[in-house]
Amino acid sequence: MAEVELGKVTHYFSKIGVVAIQINQDVLRVGDTIHVKGHTSDFTQKIDSMQIDGQSVDEATIGQTIGLRAKEHAREHDQVFKVVE
Repeated sequence: MAEVELGKVTHYFSKIGVVAIQINQDVLRVGDTIHVKGHTSDFTQKIDSMQIDGQSVDEATIGQTIGLRAKEHAREHDQVFKVVE
């Protein structure tokens, strides 16, 4: 499967397991699969839901920062890719 660079992790809230991702390229939608990769992070997960400023959204575009529950620990500056089938 191919991957397209999407953005980067700007913050990880460890107590609630939520990651903030800034979208720098492409569009992210609920149902898409992302790959988070960094020095110690490397996991893939499907997007079940995401929020912008506390409001649930189905789509995020360039320049927006989204929050979503991460299945594993992520770190600031980790790269985020969208998996394209």
